[in-house]
Formats: sequence, C-alpha cells, structure tokens
Amino acid sequence: MTPVEILESMKAPSQTNGYSKPGQLHALLKQKIFQLKQERQAIILAHNYQEGAIQDVADFCGDSLGLARTAQKTDAKVILFCGVHFMAETAAMLCPEKTVLIPDLAAGCSLADMIIPEQIKTWRAKHPDGLVVCYVNTSAAVKAECDYCVTSTNGIKVIEHLPAEKPILFVPDYYLGSYLKAKTKRNIHLWKGYCPAHAAILPEKVDQLREEHPQAEFLMHPECGCTTKQMNLADQVLSTEGMVQYVNRSSSKEFIIATETGLLNRLRTQYPEKDFYPASEHATCHHMQRNTLEKAFMALVKMEHIVKVDPEIAARAVVPIQRMLELI
Repeated sequence: MTPVEILESMKAPSQTNGYSKPGQLHALLKQKIFQLKQERQAIILAHNYQEGAIQDVADFCGDSLGLARTAQKTDAKVILFCGVHFMAETAAMLCPEKTVLIPDLAAGCSLADMIIPEQIKTWRAKHPDGLVVCYVNTSAAVKAECDYCVTSTNGIKVIEHLPAEKPILFVPDYYLGSYLKAKTKRNIHLWKGYCPAHAAILPEKVDQLREEHPQAEFLMHPECGCTTKQMNLADQVLSTEGMVQYVNRSSSKEFIIATETGLLNRLRTQYPEKDFYPASEHATCHHMQRNTLEKAFMALVKMEHIVKVDPEIAARAVVPIQRMLELI
C-alpha cells in the first residue's frame, strides 16, 4: 500500500476521502508519524541535510557527532535514522539492543564508497607503524580497519592527540584531510576522495556572493572542494552543527553558507530574522534526498528497513568510534 492508501484506511467513515493538496497529505503524515512514534516507542533522528518536512518531525536534528551521541543516550526502543546508511550503521553499532531503521536503504554516500578495506590494508603493509584515521563518512567495514574515527567537528582534536612521530593515513575525504593537515602540521597521507555535493561549491561563485553581500559572513564546511583556495578567506571553517551554533552567537545578519543546501532549512527556521545565501544551489546530496516524509512514515508503519552490521565487523568498527567519543 502507498502512504495515501494507508492513510485512507485509517480514516473514519465520516471523513471525506482524498487528499487534494500535497500540504494536506504532509500534515496528515506528520500527525500519523507522531502517533506511530508513541506506539513504537521510537525516536526520529535527522541529519542537518534532510528535507525540511523530515526535520519537522524529528526529535533531534544535528550533524554526525550529535546524532551518534543522541543515539547512545536515548531510551527509545526504535531509532528511525533519517540520514545516510553509514550514519545508521554507526547508531546500530553503538546501540545493539535497539532497532535502527532507515527510510530508504539506497541512501548511501558517494564519499564513503571511495574507499574500501583492502586499500587500507595495502597502506598498512607499507607503513606498519602508521595510524589510520577515518572520517565518520565511511562504511562499518572500513571503520573496522581504522584506529580512530573523526567528524568535521572534532578532527583537529583527535589528530593532535595522536603520537607526533607516527605517519597518518586520513580517509576518505581529501579536502577535510587537507584542512586537518594544515591546522595540525602533522604528517598526514591524504586519500583522494571527495563529496560530490561539496565539490559543486566553486570559488568563483563564492567570490561573486561576497561581492554581492559584503556584510555577510562566509561560513564554510571543510569538505568543500573550494577549501584549498578559500580556506584562508573564510570567516569560519565549521561543521554543520558548528555553523548553527556560530550563527546563534554572531551579531551578523547575513551569512554565505558553503555546505549542502539542506542545512539552510534549519538555519532559516531557527533564525528567521537573518538572511542565508547558499554558496551553491547545486550543492545537494541526492542520497540524502532519497529519504522523504512518505518513506519515513512507511518505515514506522512496516518497521522497515532495519540496519544491521555483521557482529564481527561491528566489534572492530565500534573501537575507533569509541576512541573518538572518549576524547571529546
């Protein structure tokens, strides 16, 4: 059954059939999702890049680190993870006693797909004394081969914790790795992966926006493909959650936001008195957009799609995650 058919079956006989407007359907879906959350003893976690309708029904919106922490702390029996697959894997590994769902199993990550476990093993064979640090944007199978995990929020802190004499392989994001290497001055070997959404943010467009909005602060995510040119020109290089917190503290009224466009929904909702300009309107993650309100509803109705990680892989993959969480 489709979401509309399910909603029709739930209606009282006296109600008028049909949902003539998308807004009416969304309103009813949100209402039923709130009811289903109570029935399933569920919590909805949504990444900052999710569509506005999903953020509206979420119990918590945040970045990868905030979502992982919330998953660890919740007493809910079911976690509906509205993000991409590696995020749901992290929640499943941190909360093995809970049921973790994702609205669409095809919501993957192009960046995470740019590194596989065998490639890490090859580097280790050449650098037996080295350490491997992975961005959270990696599969559980890749995390299982790594020593530490980081997010864009805590990468500098984790890298600075590691022994200075050891070479480090950072996977898979070249631009975040370049940023960490510049900030920590460490011997970091960079993997040449990238996020297609952030790679759509071009220096020329940023220059144009800064000319058009001279009073605007320029906030940039370290995954941006423009990092190498714009890093020293940005007012702040921040994670998505860092951007939200910075806007809250700043007296500025205008901001150029260099990250996936989904974050602008949260910023505009929380700070309607301020203006936000996307560094690129094309910086959208098609994987994130696979999750919709309709699919979130169906996930709770059918208790699908359950995200599980092979226990042997999970036992190893959770180690670098826990090491990260212990440091922050």
